[in-house]
Order: sequence, then structure tokens, then C-alpha cells
Amino acid sequence: MSQSDYVIIGAGSAGCALAYRLTEAGRSVTLIEFGGSDIGPFIQMPGALSYPMNMSRYDWGFSSQPEPHLGGRRLVTPRGKVLGGSSSINGMVFVRGNRKDFEYWKESGATGWGYDDVLPYFKRMETWHGGVSEWRGDSGPLHITRGKRKNPLFNAFIEAGAQAGWPRTDDYNGEHQEGFGPMEATIWKGRRWSAANAYLRPARKNGRLQVIRAFARRILLEGNRAYGVEIERKGRIEKITAGREVIVSASSINTPKLLMLSGFGPADHLREHGITPLADRPGVGANLQDHLEIYMQYKALKPVSLYTYYNLLGKSRVGIEWLLQKTGLGASNQFESCGFIRSGEDIDYPDIQYHFLPLAVRYDGKAAAKGHGFQAHVGPMRSKSRGTIRLASGDPAEAPEIRFNYMSHPDDWKEFRACVRLTRQIFDQKAFEEYRGDEIQPGADVQSDEQIDAFIREHAESAFHPCGTAKIGRPDDPMAVVDPELRVIGAENLRVADSSVFPRITNGNLNGPSIMVGEKAADHILKG
Repeated sequence: MSQSDYVIIGAGSAGCALAYRLTEAGRSVTLIEFGGSDIGPFIQMPGALSYPMNMSRYDWGFSSQPEPHLGGRRLVTPRGKVLGGSSSINGMVFVRGNRKDFEYWKESGATGWGYDDVLPYFKRMETWHGGVSEWRGDSGPLHITRGKRKNPLFNAFIEAGAQAGWPRTDDYNGEHQEGFGPMEATIWKGRRWSAANAYLRPARKNGRLQVIRAFARRILLEGNRAYGVEIERKGRIEKITAGREVIVSASSINTPKLLMLSGFGPADHLREHGITPLADRPGVGANLQDHLEIYMQYKALKPVSLYTYYNLLGKSRVGIEWLLQKTGLGASNQFESCGFIRSGEDIDYPDIQYHFLPLAVRYDGKAAAKGHGFQAHVGPMRSKSRGTIRLASGDPAEAPEIRFNYMSHPDDWKEFRACVRLTRQIFDQKAFEEYRGDEIQPGADVQSDEQIDAFIREHAESAFHPCGTAKIGRPDDPMAVVDPELRVIGAENLRVADSSVFPRITNGNLNGPSIMVGEKAADHILKG
């Protein structure tokens, strides 16, 4: 096997973008991915989004340790085990994040990652189909579209937000995030436009990319210099070497695991598992963050929701139309309107996000209401709770221990109560008068702080946005894992490029900023 200039671990959102840009610049790349093909209707059909994240073929199958502040529940933590990574199993919602998210990154030590620094990469990566805007890109690999909002409930949600006193926003990924408006998605011509479709397939055509299906066990080092990756393929242990650098893009769960297995992490923890520390970096696996959300559900007084299609015959009709024409309900993720609001006047930028759905159903496709209904997914954006990723053992085959420590900060409870009460204000507006039936959950009798807290404890779910476990920071910051050029502190020829590097979680869904990290990483590497 010929040696490549670069070896990337993980064909996910950032890894695919990085492979594309490096090969575009004439470099040779070996991309290691444990998962298999993303071809098939369960992934490519947007309306089938609840299936791939619940299929062991496409998902790593992670779950958290019992969460002490959520009644000891274990929360599922889907991560893509497939070409395209989590961009092949996610909800396809596209959110850049707020300007102030990236200003915080810069101020916290991620020099060169302020909003003005990252905006060119957001523009470079996208082809936006919403018109012409100085804030948006028009020639990138990632197609960004909007649903048609034919269902009257979508526009009722936007109108209700305005009636409740919040602004409208024509483009929350443009100049103004705050407000209610149309939601954007990585969907193009009726198909999921994952990182595999946008970046990986074009990159494979230039002859400089080699994709290997294998399990990455650890990073190979001479002293502290990375020179390759130890993999397991078809039951055999092999070595894949890099002429220049190794880049870890294996997700905020598997990236810190790989770093720790390779000797980078909290020294005492590594020794407990028989691993010799090469660099004592307590930030590896620390700073774990996520978005939690609840589903505020209502019965519908009119038969306008997707419940009409929520049966075997209806799903079959939707599926056949999509297979034949790539049109109809199957061509949408059904998240077509949204909102970003502040929970109070003392908050300087939005801290609550809404996904509106014209059906009362769980994210995993289960527990549909018996009849027509609708719901808003709602949750705080900047939880102060922090968790950890830790090794369960020194065996690379064993899943890491995931402790989100959800709801461990008292402010989280205050913010979630505000979510419940503000959502009720929205659905109480005139725009929903003809559609709004009884509140299914939490239920009209859930009113006091204690009652709301009990509902959250039992029903809050992850929005599947884990990040932060190998954060960017100053080299003298003991909790930083990578420097502002994404080089692993204490190592040579080793970088990280995925959502692990986020110093703090961004406002909204993470696929967009994860791809941006891959885009920006390529420039750091090529300049180096």
C-alpha cells in the first residue's frame, strides 16, 4: 500500500470536508472509516430520518452512563458509523451558530476563530438556494435548501412567534439569527445532502483519495511524533502510515477515546488502564457538552398534521413517490419552521431554539399521539453543565464511558422552565386558535416549578449535539487539547478536526459548524 501525505480517522462531517480540500490541493489522503456504505433509502430519503440513527448498521450504539440529575436514566447518544458519519443519520437541520458563539471562542483562547474568521469558511462550503446575500455562499459543495412549508402549521408557528412579540428572521444563518422563520436543511433534489454526498464522492474522483474500511485502534507514535494509525481490518492488525500528518476526525466521543488510548489525556486515568502517558492533558475527554430538549405536544383540532400518513399505507405511498420522483413528503425532514429566542431581557443573544414539527411523535419515530397533533422541540442552547468521556478499559474495542452530567447546574432548570412557559405563550396565540387542541405533554396540569422539573427529569432527551471534548485553546491553558491551528498540544504531526474542538457549544445544530472546522482545518494544514 502506498503511503499518503495525510491519514484522516473518520469519514464524518469534518473528515469528508477535510479530505476533499486536501485532495483538491493536490495532496494524497487515506481516510479510515469503520462504517460502511451510505447508499440506501433509509439514509438518502429525508423523510426516513428516524430510522438510520436507530439502526446498528449505521450507528455506534452509544449511551450515557446513568444520569444522576435525570432520574438515573441512560440517554442514547447516536453517532454515525457510516460514510458521512453523523451527517448521514442526523435530522439534516443546518445552523451555523450565532456570531457571539464564535466571539466567545476567540475570547476564550481560540485565536483566529472569531466570527469574521469563520464566516469565509461558512460561505465557501455552501451553495445557498435562498436567494442572493452577502452573508451566504453560492458555489460550495454543500447545498442548503428550505422546505416548501405547504402545511399550514409551519406558517402558523412563525406567525404565532411574531404575535407573541418576537421578531421574524428571513435568514437565521445570515445577519440576524434571533426570531421565527423558515428552517434550513442539507437537502438537495429531494435527497439527504450529507458530507458524503457533498464532499466525499467528488473527492474520490480525483485519484488522490483512498478510503479504507477499518477500525482505528490507536495513533502510532515515535516519541511524541505521530506517523500513522494502527487499524484492525478483517480480523488483522495493520499499520497505515502518513508521510506528513495524522488528523483525528472521529467524533466528540471517539476522538478523545483515541487520544487517550494513544497516550494523550489525564495521566492518572491513563495509568489506571495500563497506558503510558505521553502528554498529561486533563482536557482530553473533559468539557463534554450537549443540547437537551423536550417535546411540547398538542392535539390538533383539524386533520392537518402528518398523522394522515402515519400508517403502513400512508408511509408506503410517501416512500413510493420518493423512490420514483424524489418528491413529496419523503423529500423533506419536516423541520420547516423554527425559532431562536432569548429567555429574558437580560440575555444578550438567543438561548432557546425551536424545531417545529406538524406531528406529535418522538424523534425515534415512536409514541405517536393517537390522532392529529403537532409539537415543538425546545431546549436551552448554552447549558453550564459539563461532562466527560473516559476509557472503560485499555481495550480499543470497548466503548468509552460517557457522562454528560446533564442538568447539574441550577441555571439549567431555570432555563428549561422558561422554555415550557414561553412555548405555551407561543401556542396560545391567535395563529393557532383554529388548530390548537389539548396539551398532550407536559399537560395543562403541569404548572409549578416542581411539576415542570419532574417532567424534565423524566422526559428530557438529547438533541444529539455532543461536542467540546478536545477544545481549542492557548497552549498554556491546561484544559486545552489543541492549539488554534488544531495541533494536539504535546504532539507533533497530529491534529484534531471535528466537533471535539469546540470550546463551547454553538447555538443550534452542530453539523454546519463541524463541517466548517474541516474546511478551516484544511487551510491550517496546507499553510503549515
